[in-house]
Amino acid sequence: MRILQLTPGAGNFYCGSCLRDNALVRGLRARGHDVLMVPLYLPFVTDEPSEAGTTPIFLSGLSVFLGRNFPVPSWLNHVLSSPALLRQASRLTGMTRAKDLGIAAVEMLRGESREVDRLHAWLRTQPEFDLVCLSNSLLSGLARHFQIPVVCTLQGEDGFLDGLPEPYRSQAWELLAERCAGINHFIAVSQYFGDRMRDRLGLPVERVSFVHPGITTHEFKPTIATTPTVGYLARLHHAKGVDLLAEAFLQLNVPGARLRIAGAMTGSDKPLVKMLQRKLGDRAEFLTNLDHAAKLDFLRSLSVLSVPALPGEAFGLYVIEALAAGVPVVQPRHSAFPEVLAKTGGGLLCEPNNPAALAAGLRELLLDPVRARQLGEAGRQVVRAEFSVEAMTQKTETILQQVIHAT
Repeated sequence: MRILQLTPGAGNFYCGSCLRDNALVRGLRARGHDVLMVPLYLPFVTDEPSEAGTTPIFLSGLSVFLGRNFPVPSWLNHVLSSPALLRQASRLTGMTRAKDLGIAAVEMLRGESREVDRLHAWLRTQPEFDLVCLSNSLLSGLARHFQIPVVCTLQGEDGFLDGLPEPYRSQAWELLAERCAGINHFIAVSQYFGDRMRDRLGLPVERVSFVHPGITTHEFKPTIATTPTVGYLARLHHAKGVDLLAEAFLQLNVPGARLRIAGAMTGSDKPLVKMLQRKLGDRAEFLTNLDHAAKLDFLRSLSVLSVPALPGEAFGLYVIEALAAGVPVVQPRHSAFPEVLAKTGGGLLCEPNNPAALAAGLRELLLDPVRARQLGEAGRQVVRAEFSVEAMTQKTETILQQVIHAT
């Protein structure tokens, strides 16, 4: 198959969707498929080599923003699509108002702009594709421009749309339902999220499959923690529950326990991080924007991991990363977490948004290291067998081939 993969970049922090898409493209290429990965908006930030290579960035965030006010000539668009410039711009906080995000979302779902035209003009210079893969349904406005099958991943975009101010929130959801009606098939990152989006968009059940994300499992080595250590690995943001975990940790009452917090930190996250540093003092360590090797070492240092994200988490890549290192997890009983833990057997569920319940689950595993190791090892075996890049790729490949043959 010759496949076009369109994926938005994050610019200056690691993004789970980018990591998943990047791994999938690598896996499909390893199976002999010709895949062109095109970054949109901002450069990719991945903790493994980017599969986009030197492919230009289209729908540059700067070009789209400026293009609302005056025509952007080709020479200036080339400058505004510079990865270095876009990385610098992505570090600025407060430059985009909620209203601007709403306008941008609606315009993208309409799929009509000079930047979209530039993307399709460039794609016409490339060898023909058999199929297009969209990273998420927010890109569904692009689907109407293709005369070949389109498959769209569903991986957490509802939170962004629900956070838009009115009237843009309602407009965006209405447009999304219209655009998704013309997409051939959807692949959700979990059964939970597939069902959620199918209900919200009115999609037929036969057009929605799910394939759990996969990771390079052989790179993760078993934990070597010698002191009771709680870990966190996600963006340092309220929506991921980092402040809730801090409250639970302060209630632990486990002698010698340590808290290690790692993940992406943007400029808007700094006030929360500074507050948590003051509250936790020298009992906690903060490590931001770890590269791949540092992430692997970080996971090996943990006794247990928890990312008590707010309701709506589509999957949670950090769960299978921890389990790949034999580290058990304690997660809230909502979103995709019950589904993943039922499949892996690698941890405990607790009452959501309850620091005391979370502390009880963490304490249970920290004070019973034998059981913690058993849960971690059980999860590790399942992740190695069923949550690898190879497993994700094989399942996705089957779906893509079925879509092509059905059209």
